[in-house]
Amino acid sequence: MAYAQVHSCTVWGLRAPAVTVEVHLANGLPQFALVGLADTEVREARERVRSAILNSGLAFPSNKRIIVNLAPADLPKDSGRFDLPIAIGILAASEQIDAQAVHQYVFAGELSLSGELRPVRGALAMLLGWQQFHPALAWVLPAQSAAEAAVLPDARVYKASHLRDVVQALARADSAPLDPPAQGWSRVSALSSTKESTPCEVLDLQDVRGQAGPKRALEMAAAGGHSVLMIGPPGSGKSMLAQRLPGLLPALTPSQALASAAVLSLVGQFQPALWGRRPYRHPHHSATMAALVGGGAPPRPGEISLAHHGLLFLDELPEFSRLALEALREPLENGRITLSRAKHQAEFPAQFQWIAAMNPCPCGYLGSSQPACRCAPEQITRYQAKLSGPLLDRIDMQVHVPALSPEVLMQAPVGESSAAVQARCQQAHDRALARRGVSNHLLTPAQLQELPMDAAAKQCLAQQAARSGWSARTVHRVMRLAQTIADLAQADDIAHTHVMQAMHFKMPLKP
Repeated sequence: MAYAQVHSCTVWGLRAPAVTVEVHLANGLPQFALVGLADTEVREARERVRSAILNSGLAFPSNKRIIVNLAPADLPKDSGRFDLPIAIGILAASEQIDAQAVHQYVFAGELSLSGELRPVRGALAMLLGWQQFHPALAWVLPAQSAAEAAVLPDARVYKASHLRDVVQALARADSAPLDPPAQGWSRVSALSSTKESTPCEVLDLQDVRGQAGPKRALEMAAAGGHSVLMIGPPGSGKSMLAQRLPGLLPALTPSQALASAAVLSLVGQFQPALWGRRPYRHPHHSATMAALVGGGAPPRPGEISLAHHGLLFLDELPEFSRLALEALREPLENGRITLSRAKHQAEFPAQFQWIAAMNPCPCGYLGSSQPACRCAPEQITRYQAKLSGPLLDRIDMQVHVPALSPEVLMQAPVGESSAAVQARCQQAHDRALARRGVSNHLLTPAQLQELPMDAAAKQCLAQQAARSGWSARTVHRVMRLAQTIADLAQADDIAHTHVMQAMHFKMPLKP
């Protein structure tokens, strides 16, 4: 019977639903039909597959009625990842390769007209989602996609550069299908994908002269994963400080690195050479709500998910649209974003560290004498009102970054390097993990009640909360920050001074 099945999969969020590519060759008028809720890119595979098979020196059954079904039929399919499994299915149905040998593998790859294999988006995410349910099958991917997917521990991945290589390997494979001969494809090792890792330039904190207070605030933020809003006039160094925060952050754990890489893989931005480095996202203030939280059909992650276990820096914060900023509220609290569509839902992780910068007024010089602010009171109120109370309530630290005169900058001593500060942040982070198993910014309300805080610190916090009308969320954020300050000081208990420092960053800033 001229029938074959080939294993493949699609990507929906971070899930990798299995897709069975069924190929049937029948007598009748020549036709190449493709069914199964295929998107435009998938339907165009008919022409790519036909040319790739012919240009690979293989026979295309052009005198047959070819029917390709991508099952399940109600699952949307997109991108060119189904080119390779469709071609393999046609060759198996026409008895040019062994249909039984095909069942040992999962295929994904885009074909050029010459038969060369091109990388596909989301290779690492596909394997990560697939191995939870079908760990026994090996994968055949284009070379670049295979190098990306091989960072997954215990992944069985084979790389191929041409359709002809895959066909030769399947034809020569004997009773050990997972160990094909050297000709055709080759096994990709998880170690080989990281051997060529090149050092990435990290901006050093020493480049910023002066600004001892904001530097100390960045150290606290890096040690505990806290969110920061920097407010200051133009040219005071807010962007310079934010760009140097990645060099202060603690190292990623293997599981965090894998989760971060999987999200970047969905949009084709993961590079194996950058494995284990925290992502740093810096979208322009013209970014839409969909660009920040994700969207599209099928849904793709936005900037908050691409910054998973990394940094999201929003410069000129009030210039972002109100809808885009308000969409950050739930992910900041829950660490995830759920995009609902009529028939499906897609959930993306969004445990990002948020750092933002803004001017105090539209002209930027409120509170400064040189030059003086020229904004009307109504303009200042309208400008600052772009940040809602609930959004500001979710920011752990508000930091004033003053403008320094050239004389002060020239005479300011060279500060500590990023490496020295990062070592302290790593030590404080390790103390938090040893105590509760999570970073301080993730402490639950129940865990916060168990923090070792002395009586003077508790009384000070309670009095300030009553005086300022703080919400329970604000009190919890102050307690988390106070614990980080105590960890940096290597103190076993949260003292009165630690709480005072933490409360300082929740006071309204007055330039």
